[in-house]
Amino acid sequence: MSATLFDSIKVGDLTVPNRLVMAPLTRMRSKQPGNVPWSLNATYYAQRASAGLIVSEATQVMPEGQGYPATPGIHSAEQVNGWKLVTDAVHKAGGHIFLQLWHVGRVSHSSFQPGGVLPVAPSAIAINGTGMTADWKQEPFQTPRALELGEIPGIIQAYRQGAENAKAAGFDGVEVHGANGYLLEQFLQDGTNKRTDSYGGSKENRARLLLEVVDAVIGVWGKGRVGVRLSPYGTTNDMHDSDPMTLYTYVLAELDKRGVAYAHIIEPRSSGSGQGKAPTEGAPETAKLFRKAFKGILISAGGYTPETAKQVVDQGYADMVAFGRYFISTPDLPARIKAGVALTPYDRSTFYGGTEKGYTDYPIMDKQAKSA
Repeated sequence: MSATLFDSIKVGDLTVPNRLVMAPLTRMRSKQPGNVPWSLNATYYAQRASAGLIVSEATQVMPEGQGYPATPGIHSAEQVNGWKLVTDAVHKAGGHIFLQLWHVGRVSHSSFQPGGVLPVAPSAIAINGTGMTADWKQEPFQTPRALELGEIPGIIQAYRQGAENAKAAGFDGVEVHGANGYLLEQFLQDGTNKRTDSYGGSKENRARLLLEVVDAVIGVWGKGRVGVRLSPYGTTNDMHDSDPMTLYTYVLAELDKRGVAYAHIIEPRSSGSGQGKAPTEGAPETAKLFRKAFKGILISAGGYTPETAKQVVDQGYADMVAFGRYFISTPDLPARIKAGVALTPYDRSTFYGGTEKGYTDYPIMDKQAKSA
């Protein structure tokens, strides 16, 4: 019998009540000094606790990992205490929440960096386009500084400490952000990694940092509480790889060996179809392409509707489906989908920055509609 979106499922060490995931969503509303989560963030996440699993917004593991204003961190005691407000609220509402661990690499700007230095990356290659400064302005991306070999253990340690801090903050697990053109993906893909040392060249070398981070985090949480997010064929933040199918088949096989709780793969229809050797016409369907490479729980994200989410789970290409924009506008998304009630349209103008508007003021379905 085929699975449905509303069947419970075991995800690593957790059993969750449905297969709808709230995707990690950068909202830039940690406006307390020091990028500390606060009561408004706790309200927002608690409103969405009916998701089978919430993955928090991307959260920098060190000050150097920040790339946008008002994004939260997980590297200070104040941030840990702020996140406790969130996890307590989600758990009180009956939900489960993982923290997404993040370092933006070359997507950062010197205005975010301690001492005003250049951001770091695997290689000194700038993104083509503009990014944000610490004072919310748009400026051309800077050419980053290539990390020295001796600095890489410090990056891994920052992820390890972030995982420790996430545990202290009361999360149920962590997700390693290896997608969307941030530092770990910059190491993965040959369009951004031109290194000639043990972290560059072959797919095994380019995947080394991601896998070392995953191993460090597993050392803190155990494999059943760690997920990994990837974006094969994605072009966000000027990313590209010459052979993504081979690269990501290898990465997913390595994650499978480690027995991580889940792999979370973004469909390129929402992050851009890459310039590599796409095995299908147009944007490849990565859930279908990589289903065989990873035997564990596979979460698919990117541009889903309730109908297409039902199809991908029914057909077995994904075990769970992540929604982003519709979880913004529809806090009670699982109940709405189950009842066949229309979803609330989202307001893009309120996605980033601000306070309650477009964040905690979206309506929930009334009792009459629920019982219809």
